[in-house]
Amino acid sequence: MPYELAGRLVVGIASSALFDLAESDRVFREDGEEAYRAYQERNLDVTFAPGTAFPFVKRLLSLNDLATADDPLVEVIVLSRNDPDTGLRVMRSIRAHKLPISRAIFQQGRAPYAYIPALNMSLFLSANEGDVREAVAAGLPAGRVLGPLGAADDEGDPDLRIAFDFDGVLASDAAEQVYQREGIEKFRDHEVAHADVPHDAGPLKEFLAGVNRIQRREEEELRRNADYRLRVHVSIVTARNSPAEERAVRSLKRWGVRVNDAFFLGGIDKGTIMAVLRPHIFFDDQQVHLDSTARTTPSVHIPIGRINELPRQAV
Repeated sequence: MPYELAGRLVVGIASSALFDLAESDRVFREDGEEAYRAYQERNLDVTFAPGTAFPFVKRLLSLNDLATADDPLVEVIVLSRNDPDTGLRVMRSIRAHKLPISRAIFQQGRAPYAYIPALNMSLFLSANEGDVREAVAAGLPAGRVLGPLGAADDEGDPDLRIAFDFDGVLASDAAEQVYQREGIEKFRDHEVAHADVPHDAGPLKEFLAGVNRIQRREEEELRRNADYRLRVHVSIVTARNSPAEERAVRSLKRWGVRVNDAFFLGGIDKGTIMAVLRPHIFFDDQQVHLDSTARTTPSVHIPIGRINELPRQAV
């Protein structure tokens, strides 16, 4: 029987998001592909250090203890631009770190994001901005990881904390476009007038739905075992504030998804909140917010919509 991915939370991860590849990238840029291949061969048994998304991935995979080994809740699959030979070091590093990741796609010099739908992925993480932008332009749920490499990860804390911006991440950027065109007051008027109209879903709505399925499994476990401690905690952290919060909350409910906490900040620096909330990953569509959060928090840029259009080159 084929291994089915339907019903699982499937995340695609590039090696650049999972590990610290700074030195490998330097060799490739300065010395070329052949030198890069030789470098990886010489260092085949040198384990890559954890990268920005490593703590998030490790904790996400740990939730498979709620299921059986042959029917996991979470599947993480490597999608890599490396060829199979140079990808060997990535897979050996995965085993060295005892991450239960066994599936991978290696495509020499080519972006593998086209396989996201075929593999039922609700999220693809990479440090390669070009790959992420191409995936998002194709309507796929991708983000570029930013933030500290090798950040301290408290091994005594089993929780997984995930934080999302709302507009352009969980919801489409339609309301954000109103703000960009007409300003904050018109935006608030628009959201009040449409409070009963749910937003169109954004790129990571299905990822949140997958996380919610795991949270429901945790609640089942708690009903069976009063000593079980809920580990997954989800927040939205948005620049919206009253009265624009109501449409966001109602949209989540209409979509059938939920969050544990909501921060309606109205322009307060998100970085100050992240320092207290300490999520293992935070998703936002605006670089201006991520410039602050990525100083301390593993962060992900979702380059969707007009605000993320690249400036045209002069001719």
